[in-house]
This record gives sequence, C-alpha cells and structure tokens, in this order.
Amino acid sequence: MRAAIYSTYGPPEVMDIKDVEQPSIKEQDRVLIRVHSASVNTLDYLYRKGYLPTRLDNGLTKPKNPILGIDVAGTIEAVGENVRKFKVGDRVFGSCFGSHSEYVSPRENFLSHMPKNITFEEASAIPCAAQTALQALRDVAQVKEGQKVLIYGASGGVGHFAVQLASYFGAEVTAVCSTSNLNWVKELGAQNVIDYTKEDFTDNGNKYDIILDAVGKRTFFSCLHSLTEEGLYITEHLFFPKYHPFQLMVGSLIGRKKAKIHLTKPNDRDLDFLRGLVEQEKLRPIIEKCYPLEQIVEAHHHIESGRTKGKIVLRVI
Repeated sequence: MRAAIYSTYGPPEVMDIKDVEQPSIKEQDRVLIRVHSASVNTLDYLYRKGYLPTRLDNGLTKPKNPILGIDVAGTIEAVGENVRKFKVGDRVFGSCFGSHSEYVSPRENFLSHMPKNITFEEASAIPCAAQTALQALRDVAQVKEGQKVLIYGASGGVGHFAVQLASYFGAEVTAVCSTSNLNWVKELGAQNVIDYTKEDFTDNGNKYDIILDAVGKRTFFSCLHSLTEEGLYITEHLFFPKYHPFQLMVGSLIGRKKAKIHLTKPNDRDLDFLRGLVEQEKLRPIIEKCYPLEQIVEAHHHIESGRTKGKIVLRVI
C-alpha cells in the first residue's frame, strides 16, 4: 500500500510517498479500513519535527513509527472475530495512528459510523479536534449554560469546534481570531469576536469563566486577570515550552483560579455524540484545503504555518 513515510526528523521535505506492507487485523477487536481521507493535525508536525516530548514516545534518533496521521474516514474491508459494532462495507470515522496511508487497522472502540450527511473529507476533519474541544469544555471545564467562555484561536482546528460546542452548551462565546476570520466564527455561534491583531483581550477588563487556549499562544499568567474568581484556564499544548506543567501547578495555587492541561482521550462514545450533532446540523467541520496524499509536503507546510482556517485534509482515494 502507499503511505506517507518519514524516516528521519526534520522539515516537511523529509516526508515521501512509498510502498509499505499493508496492516493486518491479528487482534480480534480490530477492523481493516480502506482510507478515503485523513486530516493533518498539529501533532503530526510536532512528531515529524522531532520535538523532545514526541521523541520520548517515538524514538530519540529516528521515528519508530514512520507513518503519521491520527484521524481517519473510510470503508471497512475486514473485521476481527470479536468486532460487534461494524461489518464489512460500513463507512466509519475515528481515531487511529498511521492514517496517512491507504489502509489502517484501528480498534473498534476508537471508531463510529460516519454521519450520513457529510463527505469522507469532512468526516476525517472531526475526530481529534472535535473530541479535544468537547472533552475540554464538557469534561474538564464542565461548562454550564450562561457562563462566559473565551476561545483563543477560534478559527483553528480545535477552536472552530470549540466555538460551536460552547454555543451548543448554552455559553456566551467570545472568539479571538484574526481579521479575515471574524465573520465566519460569528456564523459558527460566537456572540462576541475580538481581532487579536488589533486588540489584546486581556486589556479590555472583561472577565471569563473559562478561557480555552486552542493554539498554545497564551500563558495562564497572561490570562489571570481576565478570569473570574473561580475561573478556569485550559491549554491543549503540552509540547510547547512555555506550557510546562510546573507553571500550571504554581499558577493554579493563585486564589481559586485554576489552570489545566487537557490531553485528548479518543473513544467511541464521544464520536457517537459528535456524529449526532453533525446529523442534527448543530456541528460542522470547516475545511480550508484538501490535498492529495502525494502533496503531503505541501500539507505539512500549510499546517505548520499556524494560520489554518479550520482543518487541513488529505484525500487518499
């Protein structure tokens, strides 16, 4: 099968399309998926560049797992003996490693049936980013109706889902993004928008119950005075140097304000929930550009620019 391979850490140009062995489903709770589409995430370029925390997981000198990708949408071609939820021919979407290839073999509890009203490309844009936003708001922050929520990086992959989900849960949403994205984040459900190129939200005197930094550009200390007395700051970016757990631990001792790092835990329950929202047209993925697998280098340059509107997706077939 064809796959996007990187055999050394470095810039996007270390990626190449090669023929590799197709995965099997020796473990009986796995399925074999023919990949139609897979998104490109920040985690992909962090692994490809070889940031130290990723090297501890994937090899200090060279990658142990040379195929990137953590989101997938495709068709099931085979199922293990213990699989009960899916059958051959089902269209599915979900989380798995190595999805920048023609086939993957994830466990069934990381998958859900694909929403009936969207394409493979749109489905592949959902799993990691939408689950990240959902778990941060619903599980970590326990967002409640009427609370004031600020999403920093509201036009990005995680951010644009967070805007929609916070609005769905009944929060008053303030979206922080660049000038060109103000109008469409309003359309996603933000009641208030702030252009970060013209205004620093920490200077306007407003207070928020929840601040979700979806792009790793702010610190807890910089947001401290913009939180209510029992406000919560959440960051998704453990890998960026200024977000050491020590800073969050010390910061969370200041009064009753708290700071937390959230790392996504993929699961089929949340995917089923998100599928329901998509089919009810209460959640929609925004795709800025769809690249063929052969343009994996261009896709990585795009995601690494940090200026993605919504999601970047790879079309495999």
